[in-house]
Amino acid sequence: MRPHSFETLAALLRAGSGLAIGPDKEYLLETRLAGILRQHRLRDLDALADRLRAGDAAALARQVIEAMTTNESFFFRDDKPFVHFRTQALPRLLARRTAATRLRIWSAAASSGQEAYSLAMIVAECRAQMNGRDVEILGTDIAREQLARAQAGAYTQFEVQRGLPVQMLVKYFRREGMNWRIAEAIRAMAQFREWNLLSDLRPLGRFDVVFCRNVLIYFDRPTRARVLEAIARQMPADGLLYLGGAETVLGITGRFAAVPGQLCVYELAEAAPAAVEPAGVALAVGG
Repeated sequence: MRPHSFETLAALLRAGSGLAIGPDKEYLLETRLAGILRQHRLRDLDALADRLRAGDAAALARQVIEAMTTNESFFFRDDKPFVHFRTQALPRLLARRTAATRLRIWSAAASSGQEAYSLAMIVAECRAQMNGRDVEILGTDIAREQLARAQAGAYTQFEVQRGLPVQMLVKYFRREGMNWRIAEAIRAMAQFREWNLLSDLRPLGRFDVVFCRNVLIYFDRPTRARVLEAIARQMPADGLLYLGGAETVLGITGRFAAVPGQLCVYELAEAAPAAVEPAGVALAVGG
């Protein structure tokens, strides 16, 4: 691939999603974009880059970004963050919030929805302690196809076998042909919305808990700092942030500090400034 073509694709991914790739990742471009080349009858990545530079290629650019940023997801991934959420975060928040206060949880880079639904199942399991408290779970992603899957709540046998305890499969899913569909009560707890982490986060409102796992590793350091700073502004002083096992805030931002004794769980190092809603923007997150 010509260097100029690589720069075109790398710049598109950096600007559109924050994804930072180096020349050593050309093989990844070839693998993930092969389907787009076939669909548009383009001979190679150079031809794709030429088409993107030609103008009037917004739809093609979105296809490229989605193909490169669609990551795998599975239920209760890595387990420990979900154990902490259930045994530590929820009790802490319930003790500090009034009964009339809605708890808001954000699954950033939600992909096909397994993380958001894992959180919803935990909340359902803890209903006795919730005392009727309202909980809102929002999953966001830039990949429309994955968001559509999340909203449908239907998963293959392979997907429900990855991390999902069998008792939860029996309790919260029903068989539909070769697939499993999550119960309507659980599906109603989670809403999904197209959103780019590089965009203004203020219209999303404030969140007591943020799961932003296994996405920052694809960003360069300045983009990580930018995203973490934006997330901090959307959290109350006692909010909690969960990152992936290979991610950290150390050396990137001073806005978060590790929760003592916990891996990849962070709290604000100091009270974050109040998030300001843009004029005329409501906090409803449906859609």
